[in-house]
This record gives sequence, C-alpha cells and structure tokens, in this order.
Amino acid sequence: MPNNLGEKKQKAFILIVEDDKFLRELLTRKLDSVGFQISTAIDGHDALKKIKDELPQIILLDLVLPGVDGFEILKQIKEDPKTSKIPVIILSNLGQKEEVEKGIKLGADDYLVKAHFTPDEIIGKIEAVLKDK
Repeated sequence: MPNNLGEKKQKAFILIVEDDKFLRELLTRKLDSVGFQISTAIDGHDALKKIKDELPQIILLDLVLPGVDGFEILKQIKEDPKTSKIPVIILSNLGQKEEVEKGIKLGADDYLVKAHFTPDEIIGKIEAVLKDK
C-alpha cells in the first residue's frame, strides 16, 4: 500500500474491539507506531458493523463487552463466509481454561490474557498470526 510520508511501511489493517478506553488507546498508539492501520470498536454492535463494513485483516477481540459479547461476535464472524477467514486474537481478562477452550473452539487464532502480555508481546502475536495466514 502506498504511504504518503514514506517513513513507515504500512502493515495490516487491525480492528481493536475493546471497551476499556485506556487499553484501547494504548494498543492503538502502540500498533500505529509500528505501522499498523487501526480501527476501533467499543461494543459488540459497533464491532459487528465495522467487521462487515471494513473487513479488517485481523481482529483483536475483548470478550466482556457491552451489548453483544466477544464469544457471540466470534461466532458470527466465523459463520459469515465474507468474514470467516479473518484471524481473531482474543484479548481478555477471562483466563480460565473453559474460556480459553471456548474461544479457540469458536475459531480464535490465539487467546491472550491481558494481564500477562505487554503491548510489544501483543504485536509479536499479531505478526505471528498474520504470517501463518
């Protein structure tokens, strides 16, 4: 993709679905600083609309959201032929084995517990998932 300023190569287009303002802004700044294009959604309804309208190349998905929860969003993404191939990384505070297994079973490519990963490690996971696709 062409870049007007040429100082950083454009990477993938990421949709961050996160209702926590601080974390959403932190991830947006960090991912933007390394060249990712970012869109954000703060609730499940907004996320589903943006996923269909914008067709991001990868989705960072929180599970606990106002309106439609992350599991339902993931289910709808994977059921729609138009969006089913979009990789999804769950980024959640829910770290119990059952939640992790449910997320992977529904089609998530990876599952990160927020408290256990730095923004740099999240970037590494995003790049690893994109490389596998």
